[in-house]
Amino acid sequence: MREFSVPPIVTVGDSANLTDPVWDNAEVAPDAVQFVRPGPEGARVEVTCRQFRDEVVAVARGLVAAGVQPGARVALMSRTRYEWTLLDYAIWAAGAVTVPIYETSSAEQAAWILSDSGAVAALVETNAHATLVAGVRDRVPELANVWQFDLGAVDELVAAGAAVDPAEIERRRAAVRSGDLATIIYTSGTTGRPKGCMLTHRNMYADIANAVPVLPNLFRENASTLLFLPLAHAFARLIQIGVVQARATMAHCADTKNLVAELQAFRPTFVLSVPRVFEKVYNAAKQKAEADGKGKIFARAEAVAIAYSEALETPAGPGLALRAQHALFDRLVYRKLRAALGGRCRDAISGGAPLGARLGHFFRGIGVTICEGYGLTETSPAAAANLPDATRIGTVGRPLPGVTIRIEDDGEILIAGDLIFKGYWRNEVATGEALTDDGWFRTGDLGQLDSDGYLSITGRKKEIIVTAGGKNVAPAVLEDQVRAHPLISQCVVVGDRQPFIAALVTVDEEALPKWLEAAGLPADTPVQQLCEHPELRAEIQTAIDAANQVVSKAEAIKVFRILPRDFTEATGELTPSLKVKRQVVHKSYAAEIADIYRG
Repeated sequence: MREFSVPPIVTVGDSANLTDPVWDNAEVAPDAVQFVRPGPEGARVEVTCRQFRDEVVAVARGLVAAGVQPGARVALMSRTRYEWTLLDYAIWAAGAVTVPIYETSSAEQAAWILSDSGAVAALVETNAHATLVAGVRDRVPELANVWQFDLGAVDELVAAGAAVDPAEIERRRAAVRSGDLATIIYTSGTTGRPKGCMLTHRNMYADIANAVPVLPNLFRENASTLLFLPLAHAFARLIQIGVVQARATMAHCADTKNLVAELQAFRPTFVLSVPRVFEKVYNAAKQKAEADGKGKIFARAEAVAIAYSEALETPAGPGLALRAQHALFDRLVYRKLRAALGGRCRDAISGGAPLGARLGHFFRGIGVTICEGYGLTETSPAAAANLPDATRIGTVGRPLPGVTIRIEDDGEILIAGDLIFKGYWRNEVATGEALTDDGWFRTGDLGQLDSDGYLSITGRKKEIIVTAGGKNVAPAVLEDQVRAHPLISQCVVVGDRQPFIAALVTVDEEALPKWLEAAGLPADTPVQQLCEHPELRAEIQTAIDAANQVVSKAEAIKVFRILPRDFTEATGELTPSLKVKRQVVHKSYAAEIADIYRG
């Protein structure tokens, strides 16, 4: 057993809550720009710290007028937009509890979250969301009010709240203690019904208040970010409260189809994303270079970027020749890649899944340092992170201040600290399984701590494959390597209780047309017609071969199948945070898996 602890920088008092920074900012820096939101005819409107506090109060008064009591649960179902953040803080200011629902959730998922949480009100974005909630309302007897952003929910609440004394909001806000519930976040889950993680004000406040001082390159005045991940996810929520805590500036991007244009218009200094987005940025750049006949230049630029980043971790640093090559490719290649992020972005945060050392070194080499971190919804969510002055690419960094990480004898990661959730809402059995008697959270992840306290994630405890020969195989190691190929979108390794390891592979449909062109095939050829195409199989085999180089022969992928379509959230194989639901994939493609082992 190995353990590593970092003492806290900030201790959250009993009377503190997440609205405090909003009120503090309004007093200390009333004219600082806290948010930038869309205005009429495509204009952007700046929202100062004072304006934001005043808007929060006005909307909170509307919630009080509607009968929302302290401790009541209020659901939020919307894409990432300014109103989501405004309502989140207004719900807290009214003393209530926010219950996020992914805007892509099905009627069954929404009905479960609304009924299980006992939500008394819901704020939704679109007609489709309102229709969905209306269709399940008979199953949610406590739901009294539904407001819709697209039909003027904010204005409606402000008007209704005009009759409520502003002093009532001050009274309610002052009554909220740090140990009170702030939010119930239902884990999207790769199996089973979502469980409601109960996070208190102390959980989330302690997490971000200790992260901000050690991430000054991200969270500082004059820093800015464009948030595009769903705010229903704890990771995006942490950035939201971090921006307020540090008095930085944030804009929201509701539609990722417009992401490139919005990044270039807003020009953030840092971004938050999941590894799949960084993979797509890299793959798109590589494919474009190859299509333009500049594949060799890109390959050399990539090699130099990785070598430069690796050299930064040596005592001597990059040599003179390497620095000269790096400067050359910065003018030819790297600058253009940074321009895709707006041109000012020098830092990024990655979480939710492993990034991989190759991508980490590549992006740092082109001038965008990705701070890979680790955590779960149950840890509020950030438990460990690489820091500006303490980075080890290939790991998820050291515990954040106030966090202790322990590796059990079986390899499971346990975490302790003020960031550990209160338990699962109305689910004592699951809470008992997740929390030890002395307050440690069992993550279910497997990992290793090195002598300096850097944590490496080696797999998921429940995902370990045990072959018929008794070999334990962590699928993530192979899958990350296979997905590094520009043509591959997803990879699921199979082989539990089977004689060998195999893989299900999906093709990235955005990358496919260029490959088809290079192969001399019609650009509209569907994937379904290519699953057994010898040239495509040969291309995928190169990715399989590369992955097999990092594992033993017993762990190597012996057979693979190309699936006729990619995994999507709509078909149930991906969570909203783009994690693969293995059990769903195994069920959907049971015939293909059986066929692999039939021979």
